[in-house]
Amino acid sequence: MTERSRSALVRGPDWLRIGPSALHWDGAALSIDIHETTFPIPSRFRGRVRVVPRALVMQPFALDAGGRHVWQPVATRADVEVTMHRPDLAWRGAGYFDSNFGAEPLESAFSIWQWTRAHAGSAEHVFYEGARRDGSRFTLGLGFDRSGAVTEIPLPPEHVLPRTGWLMPRITRADAGAEVRVRRTWEDTPFYARSALSTQIFGEPGDAVHESLSLDRLASPIVKLMLPYRMPRVIG
Repeated sequence: MTERSRSALVRGPDWLRIGPSALHWDGAALSIDIHETTFPIPSRFRGRVRVVPRALVMQPFALDAGGRHVWQPVATRADVEVTMHRPDLAWRGAGYFDSNFGAEPLESAFSIWQWTRAHAGSAEHVFYEGARRDGSRFTLGLGFDRSGAVTEIPLPPEHVLPRTGWLMPRITRADAGAEVRVRRTWEDTPFYARSALSTQIFGEPGDAVHESLSLDRLASPIVKLMLPYRMPRVIG
């Protein structure tokens, strides 16, 4: 991730370019060409990620009453192929693709959210919830079948996960009495954590990806001062 100015953004009906990196949709697959520089130790980071959705979900969900913030689960399950040249590595497996977009910064509307995407049995489940700045809460419990059809489902009970190294709170949803285990934490930052879980949903054991985002922390002046030391910033 590189912070860039507005002039670095160019887009068309089926492609998006930000600086030297770009995304292109050919009607069947999304190709993500990555041409970046690592940080804080500079080195070239080059490669391609190819995402082939097994089904497309074109239904957006508003996260606030005014519809200023929208989430869309584009592909709840996809075949993903990663081919990197710098460094030399490759990976192939199952993945997921979604999108958040809005008319104002996230920290203006929300204080915190928790998100879980679980693959259990033959279905995908997404549990999305958080607190808005006006004191209200939003909750989404959604199930997706192999065709991408969406069904609203009840939220299972809360399971409080161990806090991260930065003491980020983590809460997920799973069956009552189920053992939910953090297998690995991929991202552990002062305001955001992403983790792999072993879980159980509606009687089916499965794997899940969990995200916890604190917008209060992101809005903190101290965190904003730290961000340029974690990711490069290109002006102009």
